[in-house]
Amino acid sequence: MSHDATRGEITHLGLTDEQLKLSADVRDFADKVVAPAAYEYDTKRELPYGIIAEMGEMGLFGLPFPKEYGGQGKDYVSLCLAIEQLARVDQSIAVTLEAGIGLGAMPIFKHGSEEQKQQWVPMLARGQALAGFGLTEADAGSDAAGTKTTAELVDGEWVINGTKQFITNSGSEITKVVTVTAVTGRRENGKPELSAILVPNGTPGFTVHPPYDKVGWHTSDTHPLSFDNVRVPEENLMGERGRGFANFIEALDEGRVAFAALCTGAAQGCLEESIRYANERHVFGRSIGSNQHIAFKIARMQARVHTARLATYDAARKLVAGVPFKMEASLAKMISSEAAMDNARDATQIFGGYGFMNENPVARHYRDSKVLELGEGTTEVQMMVIARELGFATL
Repeated sequence: MSHDATRGEITHLGLTDEQLKLSADVRDFADKVVAPAAYEYDTKRELPYGIIAEMGEMGLFGLPFPKEYGGQGKDYVSLCLAIEQLARVDQSIAVTLEAGIGLGAMPIFKHGSEEQKQQWVPMLARGQALAGFGLTEADAGSDAAGTKTTAELVDGEWVINGTKQFITNSGSEITKVVTVTAVTGRRENGKPELSAILVPNGTPGFTVHPPYDKVGWHTSDTHPLSFDNVRVPEENLMGERGRGFANFIEALDEGRVAFAALCTGAAQGCLEESIRYANERHVFGRSIGSNQHIAFKIARMQARVHTARLATYDAARKLVAGVPFKMEASLAKMISSEAAMDNARDATQIFGGYGFMNENPVARHYRDSKVLELGEGTTEVQMMVIARELGFATL
């Protein structure tokens, strides 16, 4: 009896009935609502606010947050299941959810004051607003010491100057706040003291520049930002002064698990499309899937998906259990992003000329998947993290 890889191998993961239902519900939503609109919004390069609102109504943006903050009270495994199912059909929608939670709302929930949490988390958890994560600069990101953005405390206000780049969910119609890392002083050893500060969109001097002309993820909202004597109250400091980068690194570790789920979903989507096409497409009187080189290529795609999924949910379960998961998160992110890129390339080859047409989901995955090896830490950064966790001192 053949295995139905088109449904995704999730039952072997020991999921609860509730988690399986969530996965099935999001899969149904992805197939019936997200997929039919993906090409239109990709072409327009617009975030589909109607679909985002529906996701909010489904509770997807609130999955890992307590109910008292407008959330669903679920865990990171449930979030990964939802992201994976969305990424099968539209990576831009999936990353809007992933970044909206992992980079937008979660740092505020984890490190914000109670007042900050009450102000921002409920609207973010309901999908009524989005938040950005302002870390990356031209010379800073993985290298925190390169941060040039500064924040000086003057008369009870932070005065912020600097620029950020590649910031997701930072300039949409429903973006309400961006958390920014800035140098707020110098430590005794001369190294910069980095803190995190909440900057509401619309604050004077805070400019969201036009969106990037990206190779892929056309529907995802991504902008460069600049800060010209931006003033916000002293109480907008998020978390302890000088702990901004450490708190963001924690957010990145967790975010990599959800990002790995996105990559796994993308790899799964390419697999599903390839299986369907290999059975439907006939050449010389038989399906192309009956050719060994096509069947073997798809078998390799299935192996990548399976491995990526195992790595992702292993990391997710360690995160939920509260045990160390830094290396597992980097392993999952590296393995799954490479699986997505490799599967996108193979799927495009299987489709031939049809795979080069933008209306084809495979073509969008081909364009979208390269950034999966770059975002939330490049493959090289993941190897650096893994090597350090194994006890090697690397740059």
